Amino acid sequence: MYISVIIPTYNRLPILQKSVIALEKQQLTDNKISDYEIVIVDDGSTDKTLTWLTENKIQLPHVKVLEQNHQGAASARNLGVINAQGDTIIFIDSDLVVTENFLQCHADALVKGKQDLKSDRLFTYGAVINTNNFDNPTSEPYKITDFSAAYFATGNVAIARKWLEEAGLFDTGFQLYGWEDLELGVRLKKLDLKLIKCPKAMGYHWHPAFNLEQIPKMIEQEIQRGKMGVVFYKKHPTFDVKMMIQMTILHRILWGILSLGGSLNERTLKPVLQWLISRNQPQLAEQIARIFLNWHNVQAVYAAYNSTID
Repeated sequence: MYISVIIPTYNRLPILQKSVIALEKQQLTDNKISDYEIVIVDDGSTDKTLTWLTENKIQLPHVKVLEQNHQGAASARNLGVINAQGDTIIFIDSDLVVTENFLQCHADALVKGKQDLKSDRLFTYGAVINTNNFDNPTSEPYKITDFSAAYFATGNVAIARKWLEEAGLFDTGFQLYGWEDLELGVRLKKLDLKLIKCPKAMGYHWHPAFNLEQIPKMIEQEIQRGKMGVVFYKKHPTFDVKMMIQMTILHRILWGILSLGGSLNERTLKPVLQWLISRNQPQLAEQIARIFLNWHNVQAVYAAYNSTID
């Protein structure tokens, strides 16, 4: 198989450098993979991403660079697929750093899955481990909060190109944050593709340690995710999608109770969050912040949905 690793990026140069260098150091132990390329789709970055890639192209022999104006992840991934050479596509995010056997593990799992299922209607999903450790991201241990029940998520997934093309690629109508990959997953599931877990294909998702300055952006992302959730539901009006986007009475009750009707919010919880951060507990602070972040998300979902029926 020929693998095209597709990485959309937007102003993430420091961690993108680590991601690309890790992919250039892949150890292939057999002939399952004939070759691979790293397709970086720059989505209008302004942080010298293109300059670094150009200046280091000799040290990055597998890298192919594509450019577009800032149009979002769905459009960037589609551009990558259209211009990829591979028959097999691996999607990762530009803040994911992989181990040296990453590609081999995906290839092994794809071949074994095909043999076990006696079908090629499958894709593999690797492990995604969240970390704040920029210097050595792959040293982070797996945590229970790293578990994902998603069927198809583009943080670490390998799939035959033909299935993406048959499903219709990503819907570029998802122009804000969230849901474009899971919506494609709904269409892939209708093609009867099976999810094969591949925990040995490990990717370490880096993001800076939680701090109070991040909260406005995180709230805005939850609002955008709520709006895009309604776009998702309008395309696939099922109970499963309603559960995914938190558009049920259960979610309104749950986050309403936990947030005390919204009174436990970014303002009232600020002293608690700062106290935890000052005691080197940013992960716990972030989990507590999820109370009001989810409340913002649920409120945004219903506001967006109600605006479509008024």
